[in-house]
Amino acid sequence: MTRTPPAGTGSAGDDDPPSLADADLLRTPPATPRGVRTRAALVAAARVVFERAGYLDARLVDITAEARCSSGTFYTYFASKEEIFAAVLEVSQDDMMHPGTEHVPDDGDPVAVIEASTRAYFEAYERNAKLMELLEQVAAIDIRFRRLRRNRADAFVRRNARSIAGLQRRGLADGGVDPVVASLALSGMISRLAFTHFVVEPSLGEPPTWSSDQLVHAATRLWVNALRLD
Repeated sequence: MTRTPPAGTGSAGDDDPPSLADADLLRTPPATPRGVRTRAALVAAARVVFERAGYLDARLVDITAEARCSSGTFYTYFASKEEIFAAVLEVSQDDMMHPGTEHVPDDGDPVAVIEASTRAYFEAYERNAKLMELLEQVAAIDIRFRRLRRNRADAFVRRNARSIAGLQRRGLADGGVDPVVASLALSGMISRLAFTHFVVEPSLGEPPTWSSDQLVHAATRLWVNALRLD
């Protein structure tokens, strides 16, 4: 995936995560309801094909066959595989990376917030596991996308770092750790855990090693213990 942390320890406002989709590859949306429906059907079909075949092996003819339309219809809305992939990301990215609560209220329980948002993060990851695997492939071959992905992950890290700093000021978290480094380290840990459980193990045909509750409990305790929350 990315270095994206659980969304529950971040704060709203600045550093809203930038788009994963390259703006240069996104065209103006269709003006007619029929055009909107046709484009949406192509995007949905493209996601199916990308997740099934992988980015490199996905072909435009496979996308048009999945969408049950002609190649001429495809080129009315997209010029290339890169363009429709950007559209897939534009549609899917909020569900992939915006789960959970974004702020720990002054009178809130940080542990409860971390637990709830971590659960939402894992649930979103599981819903989008095939797409998460696809993102790994594309990031390895496309430096433009790799940069967009890093910038988006960094925005989440900064957001969570501000929340950790807020907990430190309130005397609830260990003040001896740098909040940005802590956010970066914990983010990498959680995202790798999700990638292993929801992507790697299923791709090997292995049954789940842990239940969802076990994942959430372990991840929450690791956040709590690392920050020395009460």
